[in-house]
Amino acid sequence: MTMKTKNLYKLFPLIGLIIVFSCGKKNADTATDVSSAPAPKDTIKVNTTIARLQAVEQNAVYTANVQADVINKITPAIPGRIEKIYVEIGDRVGKGQVLVQMESSNLQQQRSQLANLQRDYDRYNELLKVGGIAQQQVDQIKTQIDVLTAAVKNLEDNTQLKSPINGVVTARSYDNGDVFAQLPILTVQQLNPLKAIINVSESYFTKVKLGMTVKINLDVYHDEEFTGKVSLIYPTIDASTHTFGVEVTINNPNLKVRPGMFGRVTLNFGAINNVVVPDAAVQKQSGTNDKYVFTVENGVAKHHKVELGQRVGSDFEILSGIKDGDAVVTAGQSRLIDGSPVVIINNEK
Repeated sequence: MTMKTKNLYKLFPLIGLIIVFSCGKKNADTATDVSSAPAPKDTIKVNTTIARLQAVEQNAVYTANVQADVINKITPAIPGRIEKIYVEIGDRVGKGQVLVQMESSNLQQQRSQLANLQRDYDRYNELLKVGGIAQQQVDQIKTQIDVLTAAVKNLEDNTQLKSPINGVVTARSYDNGDVFAQLPILTVQQLNPLKAIINVSESYFTKVKLGMTVKINLDVYHDEEFTGKVSLIYPTIDASTHTFGVEVTINNPNLKVRPGMFGRVTLNFGAINNVVVPDAAVQKQSGTNDKYVFTVENGVAKHHKVELGQRVGSDFEILSGIKDGDAVVTAGQSRLIDGSPVVIINNEK
């Protein structure tokens, strides 16, 4: 064996170690690359339903307090002592009924003067016929009679205070013997018809019409429904609120509705076809008032901001954001983000 061959045999163990070390390093590098590769995303299970077009009644609801259509403050035009108040709070009164008797001594004096003038006028007329008096004197006393007659009529109106309407006494501020000052002696309100004034959104200005029938629900009567009609539409828009006033007249023949009752007035503008989805599909964006839904397209979740309309039973009308036929997620959306892979386990048609 030559010296060169011996040296070669001595190198074999060293070459083997190098090969083993190189293979071990390659395997270690390969293991590191596999562990750092991203894991596949989890597929999320969801339930869906198909969004469908449906005829939805377009209702606008506004709160209001019921008011008397006519309110009369019973007061005399001149100060005086109250002799007698004939009614109490809650009494129904008729038009022309005497409610209050004021002190009448001044009226009696004026009536006596008027009677004396009338007698003088009759006597002057007799003298005029025989030429014992001039026409001018007759005319003068006639003028005095006319002035005093008007004064007596005014005193009569302010001595016996009558109700100008059929209504109910709703307030009393004095007792018999008091001297009238500033407050009305009585307040009389007409209870049939009544009215409610609502502030309607500007967008409905061209849709509200005189004579339009409305529904009225009063808190005190729970689910009982009353009807009314639009009797007055204010001609201008409030620039600060972008609303306009609408007066609704409420027929109240049995006097069941009373002024001051709180209620909700519903205006109906007909039905239109819009997409409807279950309320379970609609989510609220945390920290905002934005509403959104998820749909499923080709196995992927899609996020949609939506505008809600009317609530229809357990569903919501969707004004914008999705379309008819979309598969809307109704369960499982709490784990979803836009683009999440999903599998549908229950699809309601």
